[in-house]
Formats: sequence, C-alpha cells, structure tokens
Amino acid sequence: MIIEQADVIVTSPNRNFVTLRLVTDEGHVGIGDATLNGRELAVVAYLRDHVVPLLIGRDAHRIEDTWQFLYRSAYWRRGPVTMAAVAAVDMALWDIKGKEAGLPVYQLLGGASRTGLLAYGHASGKTNDELFDSVREHLEQGYRAIRIQAAVPGLKSIYGIASNATYEANKGERYDHEPAQRGGLPNEEDWDTRSYLRHIPTVFEAVRNEFGPELPLLHDGHHRMTPIQAAQLGKSLEPYDLFWLEDCTPAENQEALRLVRQHTTTPLAIGEIFNTVWDYQQIVREQLIDYVRSAVTHTGGITHLKKVLDYASQYQIKSGMHGPTDISPVGMAAAMHLGLSIHNFGIQEYMQHGAKTDAVFEQSYTWKDGLLHPGDKPGLGVELNVDEAGRYPYQRAYLPYNRLADGTVHDW
Repeated sequence: MIIEQADVIVTSPNRNFVTLRLVTDEGHVGIGDATLNGRELAVVAYLRDHVVPLLIGRDAHRIEDTWQFLYRSAYWRRGPVTMAAVAAVDMALWDIKGKEAGLPVYQLLGGASRTGLLAYGHASGKTNDELFDSVREHLEQGYRAIRIQAAVPGLKSIYGIASNATYEANKGERYDHEPAQRGGLPNEEDWDTRSYLRHIPTVFEAVRNEFGPELPLLHDGHHRMTPIQAAQLGKSLEPYDLFWLEDCTPAENQEALRLVRQHTTTPLAIGEIFNTVWDYQQIVREQLIDYVRSAVTHTGGITHLKKVLDYASQYQIKSGMHGPTDISPVGMAAAMHLGLSIHNFGIQEYMQHGAKTDAVFEQSYTWKDGLLHPGDKPGLGVELNVDEAGRYPYQRAYLPYNRLADGTVHDW
C-alpha cells in the first residue's frame, strides 16, 4: 500500500490547526495533527519542504521504519518542530492501518485496558465565587476531576484564568478556550511568585470546604517557580490532597526535581513541553515524577509516546497526556486510542473544542459520565472536512508572556 499524495492543511476555525493528510494508492486517507501553538507555520514549512517529498512512494504499512527514517535521517533530531512533524506522519499512518484492517487504532495497540478514560477540565475564576461557579459548571458537564486556577490579588492578568486581560484583548473571543491572542504581538501579563505562593493555598482550602474531600483537584504551576519555591508550594498544598501539581518548575533542569521531591509528597506531573524519551530518561529512572504530561502531537506520535509510557510504567509512573484545545481533535483521538490501550493510564486532559472546529474535524469519540472513549470506527475515528477547513484561513496568534514588576521577562 503506497502513499501517493500528501497534503498539509492549515485551518483556523476556533484557533489554528495544522493537519497532514495522506492518501494511498488503494484510496485510504489518513490524517495526523501537527499543530504547534504559536509556531504553527514552522511545522508547516518543515512538513511541506522537507517531509512530504520523502513520503511519496513509501509503503504506508511500515510505520516503525518510517518513524525511524524521519527521525534519524535528518541528523538534527528532537525539538518541538521536528517531533510535531514526525507525529503527524505517525498518526496518519496509524489511521490508514486501522482503516485497512477495519479496526479502531486501540485494537491494533493491544485492545482496551479499560472501559473509558477519566478526564479533567479547567475551572478558573478571578474570585472564589467565580471559581466556584466554574467548578459547578464543569461538574454539570460530567467532569469527575477538575483543574483549579485562580487569580492572584494585585496581578492584572495571569495564566489559566478565562476572564483575564487576554480575553478582553480578544474582544470577548476566548479563541477556543486558549490564552493565545490573534494579532501582531503577544499580550503582556504580570507575575509575582511570592504573592502567588501566599494566595493559592487559601484557594484550595476554600475549594475543599465548598466541594468536599472526594473531588480530584489538579493545579498547573506553568514552570514559574524555582525548585525551592516549588517545594514550598507542594508542601503547603499537601492538606488539600491534590491529584497532581503540574509543571511546578522548568524541568529542563531535571536534577531540580530532586529538591522538590525531598520536601513534598504532592504528586508531580511534568513534560508538557518535552518531545522525546530522552527528555524523561533521568526523571523517570529516579522516580522524580508521577505523571507524564506529553502530547501525542508533540512527542513523535503514537509510536514514540507509547515507548515513553512503557518506560514510565516500569516505575509505576502513569500517563497524563496534554489535551487542551491547542491539540486538534485528531491529536485528541490519538491520545484516547493510546490511553485506552496502555496499562498505566492516569488521566486525560480534555477541553472541549468549539462548534467551528467540530465541523472541520468530524469526530466519533464520545464524552459520557466523565469518561472519554475514542469510538470504534476504523482508524482514529476523525475525518477532516477539507471544504469546511478551507473556510477558515490561518490567523497569526501568539501566546502571552510574563514580566515581573521590575520589567524582567519571566517564565510564562
């Protein structure tokens, strides 16, 4: 079964998405997600100019060989652009193989290990009352686990709050629940770590008092703390029994997580910006994390992320795959097939896409009683409506960035 056609399609219904579409000589169509939030066109160029010419004439059945060829033949390996491009090819080939076999991809990965995937949503608010309303809204939508993000007194606009300055700059358009701002320049937000560290434990105390001890609660530090600050936050949140504390400190310095581990038993989720198993080698081997946060879209596809999670399983580390709306429905479906099949699934991040996106990417996955399921259509179970995609041209958009009170650029 030979790849005869390869197209890179960029569309911006509720936000920008990059999709690779492969067609074989037997008429099978496979699609893969190559979206890299804020740097979408870098992946487009990588695919169109370098990868697509290598795909024409290749055997679509040879998924592992194609992965190794694209990774090793380029010499310049790893990184988010390369790995998003490789991921798109990998997803599209799994989609084709499933359609050829007449089976959903999870069946090709060994079959289901569970009936559905526990997912968490994103609740946020400028005040506790606004946050409580957001939590209730998510509970009504069926979520059984909820991420908690709250404004910090004295700061105008920070990560994770739906009703912040970026939202206002977008003239009320949430950009499909993402903080990216369409336009020529990124929005500037502010930050003060000491104020944050004082305030966040009081928020979790209030949430626990309002919603009780059973609801799994998560929180994202978004790389903003030093190791000792992260240790302080993890320790201060222990009374509130978090499901996890995510990206508490920039994990490129992996040894730093030893210090965090020494001071807190709060579970740690790391890896949203990681791209390969090499990024995880030390922190998995030393059991410095509890959950792997990588996305299928940014970590070389199903083929490679499965290897990362198989490695993590040796150390009782579970999956927590990245899944906000900067992952297209194609990437979300790939994550669901992988999550359903592996033994060490933990939880799946799930933000629901807007109506325009759902019209472009026709999905068969389901959301019921707080659980996701990829569905049983052959392949990934998502089809790209090319005509509908053509209605929404690319729009430049940047994620915000942070400055401290003295003007220093800080981790966003």
